[in-house]
Amino acid sequence: MLGKTIILTNRPGGTGVIGTNHVMNQRADGYSILYGAENPQLFPLLGLADFDYAALHPINITSVDIVVFVVPSNSPFETMEELMAHIQENPGKLRMGTQGAASLAATTHALVSSLVDFDVRHVTFAGEGPGITALQGGHIDFMPSSLSSTREYINSGRLRALAVLDANRLDAYPDMPAVTELIPDLAPYMPYGSFKGAYVHKDTPDHIKAILEAAYAEAVETEGFQAFLDNVGAMPMNLSGEEAQEYLERWQSITAWAMHEAGSLDQSPAEFAIRRP
Repeated sequence: MLGKTIILTNRPGGTGVIGTNHVMNQRADGYSILYGAENPQLFPLLGLADFDYAALHPINITSVDIVVFVVPSNSPFETMEELMAHIQENPGKLRMGTQGAASLAATTHALVSSLVDFDVRHVTFAGEGPGITALQGGHIDFMPSSLSSTREYINSGRLRALAVLDANRLDAYPDMPAVTELIPDLAPYMPYGSFKGAYVHKDTPDHIKAILEAAYAEAVETEGFQAFLDNVGAMPMNLSGEEAQEYLERWQSITAWAMHEAGSLDQSPAEFAIRRP
């Protein structure tokens, strides 16, 4: 769309702090773009950094990953209802895979725990990949995970998906219940998941922001990118401007207060001026 070559530079570490901080410290000329997930919205709350996405300008929220609850193929739990009942009857016993305090699994657990008893043991892995491997080996009992990471394992029968974290069932998996069928109070917080977006330095000139926003908006709507999202099990968003900012604030509000209600935070989100959902 831009007629330019884009060089990808991976800067992992610190749950996204290193990559985000790198872009914040580059010239505000639009030539350094951060492509990141949701983690920075929790940095101040978790004491990882003193900034969140408010320190950057959102060019485009491209998509959100659909979250599913998966268990090993030989798990005794055939349904999400059975899993929840076992957790409530045996608090603190089942092992749930996670990737750290700001990970998709941890925030999903906090959201569910803020509404129902969902006391489990957190087993931390370096990423979803190692967690999925441990799940297949029976080293953990279940894991909330993105459909993009688990789809091929579900389709091949190596993992069993019990439910989708959404208000509706998925067209591709009509027999998989939505979690809201079991926990109706989750409905106002849906859709919820790991979102992906592109950001630039907040002080980037407005005309450059506009060029990038237009390019991303056009690119996300292309047939090829839409097919890619469908293939990995992600939902297209294509939000920019005020819509993108509102989405960021809403996700932060829902997650921060859910984690607070679940007892996962040392400080109240109110201390960071994060409104209640």
